[in-house]
Amino acid sequence: MQDNATEVTAAGIARLAGVGRAAVSNWRRRHSDFPRPVGGTETSPSFALTEVEAWLRKQGKLAEVPLRERVWQQLSGHPDGPVTALTHAGCVLLLIHDRPPVWLEVSSGSDERLAEMLPGALREVFTPRFGAESVTGAQSATGARSATGAQSAPAPSPQSATSPQPTAGVQPAAGVRPAAGIQPTAGVRPDAIAPAVHTPAVHTAAVHTPTGPELLPSAPLLRGVAELAAELGARQTFEFLLGRHLDANPRQYTLTPADLAALMADLAGPARTVLDPACGTGALLRAAATRPDQRLYAQDSSPELAALTTLRLALHTWSTVRGATGDTLRADAHPRLHADAVLCHPPFNERNWGHDELAYDPRWEYGFPARTESELAWVQHALARLKDGGAGVLLMPPAAASRRSGRRIRADLLRRGALRAVIALPVGAAPPYNIPLHLWVLRRPERAPAQPEVLLVDVGQFAGDGRGGPDWHAVRESVLDAWQAFGRPGRFTERPGLARALPVIELLDDDVDLAPARHLPPPAAADGAEQLTAVRELLGQTLRLTADLTPQRADAAHPARWPLTTIGELARGGALMLRTGGNGGHARVPVLTDHDVLSGAAPSGTLPESDEEAVLTEPGDVVVPVLGGGSVARVIDEATQGAALGRNLVLLRPDPAALDPWFLAGFLRGTANNRQASSYASTATRLDVRRLQLPRLPLDEQRRYGERFRTLDEFERALRHAGRLGEQLVRGMYDGLTDGTVAPD
Repeated sequence: MQDNATEVTAAGIARLAGVGRAAVSNWRRRHSDFPRPVGGTETSPSFALTEVEAWLRKQGKLAEVPLRERVWQQLSGHPDGPVTALTHAGCVLLLIHDRPPVWLEVSSGSDERLAEMLPGALREVFTPRFGAESVTGAQSATGARSATGAQSAPAPSPQSATSPQPTAGVQPAAGVRPAAGIQPTAGVRPDAIAPAVHTPAVHTAAVHTPTGPELLPSAPLLRGVAELAAELGARQTFEFLLGRHLDANPRQYTLTPADLAALMADLAGPARTVLDPACGTGALLRAAATRPDQRLYAQDSSPELAALTTLRLALHTWSTVRGATGDTLRADAHPRLHADAVLCHPPFNERNWGHDELAYDPRWEYGFPARTESELAWVQHALARLKDGGAGVLLMPPAAASRRSGRRIRADLLRRGALRAVIALPVGAAPPYNIPLHLWVLRRPERAPAQPEVLLVDVGQFAGDGRGGPDWHAVRESVLDAWQAFGRPGRFTERPGLARALPVIELLDDDVDLAPARHLPPPAAADGAEQLTAVRELLGQTLRLTADLTPQRADAAHPARWPLTTIGELARGGALMLRTGGNGGHARVPVLTDHDVLSGAAPSGTLPESDEEAVLTEPGDVVVPVLGGGSVARVIDEATQGAALGRNLVLLRPDPAALDPWFLAGFLRGTANNRQASSYASTATRLDVRRLQLPRLPLDEQRRYGERFRTLDEFERALRHAGRLGEQLVRGMYDGLTDGTVAPD
């Protein structure tokens, strides 16, 4: 066995064999020939993948392993790390995508022959796709290695990289100091100021051709990737592997949701040349890539993101792709680029963005940003890289619209017509999900407008419930309708509470506050009254429904007495399976929390990534919280299935031939039942689910009780809904009376 062989954890072995982790633990105890750990820790050991596969095959347990699972295990356990493995896989998938016969020729023979011949084949693909720098593998001035090398990549950020120019060599930095006595001048193109000193830019091409020795450990993985590409296609294979990698490391990456990316691309409009100076995983450029004759430029300070995004774009489009690694503000890879569109989701609230080094940078046409205004530095960088009349769309934190330290720059952006619109998005549109972010729509002015106006839009009313996200259809329709009408002179009509075109002069006060909600008129009185009437009618319907659902009183004059059993006895007898919530998982799925069960809400939690196998819910499962002392049990339905079980929850999966789930859940909610099964040894009340009792009843009788318990559950949901409608009605009445849209009488 090679010292650098791919390793796999116990959870990975369980997925390979299609069993739970408990089965793997049993195999280790019962079989003396089970492979010995080669790494990891005592509590989470790792094993050589080749030895595990050989043992599973010998035991007849490997026959049904999905190909995609085997490839993922090879990638995630790669000796040089998953990022290097994923980059190598992307290189081969691009070769398969562009020149499949070449791959067939290169892959025939031994792994050593594959590693020796593959670099030459990749160069033939990379040169026309990425430019000459991808072939040379030239390093930056700092000597940092690319993501394909053995050196680990720095901690990734949302920033992304623009692509390098096709010419080899290092470009001069954008942030050069102009000649003595020359200050950045309003209205002058940044590249019109001749720098006195040329400082080499610290950036490299995003994708370099890996060498034979670098590729040799990846040879088995690459053959598996090619096999999977024959099944799924090269593009889909890379998306699957990249998605798995992002899911396994959710805290390392800030993603731009696809719906938001599509909206930003539509606001920018059709473009032949598109730049994303903070590309991340490439969502914005993917949304903008609609034509084969486009040129896409991407840059990111993280080498791994720049490489993966460049490969991803090349697999998704035949457009020219130029990707680069480097700090965009300090070392712009495209100081002479004049793009049709710039799309950007920059990092927020950065203090170390280059304030001290870039004081004389010619990009600051609208004013030198304060140290706390990194977002305004990104705004001016975007404007500096646009051609005259070009459009830019940036995702911004709401504070950037009102901080006093940025009011002078905001004022100049407004006066010169560079800022065309500020759009307040709903909460949950993008990370951080608890803040209503803004979109700034920019236009590089060809000439100063005679009477400049700015469009202010607030679509916060379309926020969704829970983790479902906003109503993107309504957001998209409202924003684009307002933007298109604003672009046609004389066609825009003010939409109270939603959109308004405001003369710039009305915003040029001491604050220059651009928050849309502070300038939009309230909804028309008729609209407010109609909405309140609709809520009131819906509330009345719900209350009538609750009356219909109220169960009748039992006919028996005396309480029934049944023989009892416990959950523990039923579990031991095989009538149900008992599982507890974990502290981690692998699948990117919503997590059902104890709060969700108590409130009747949709799954809303997350769990940290770990080797522990997640417990996924199925229809008919009964979930019980173990903390809090309440009597609550929830039956999983089709709408909530597939969620991972969160902490402090116990899942009961009844055998449908022995137990009715509604019967089970109903009797678990009995107050006396919960009281006798609870412990008070600490300050928190904890429920011992195994001690909960059930009557021994025939299945038909269980179902009769189960139907009544189901009716009670519907009644409870209706009451919750009525409560929410009542709160909405009261809040609407307060708002209507205080803003004048509803009369007291």
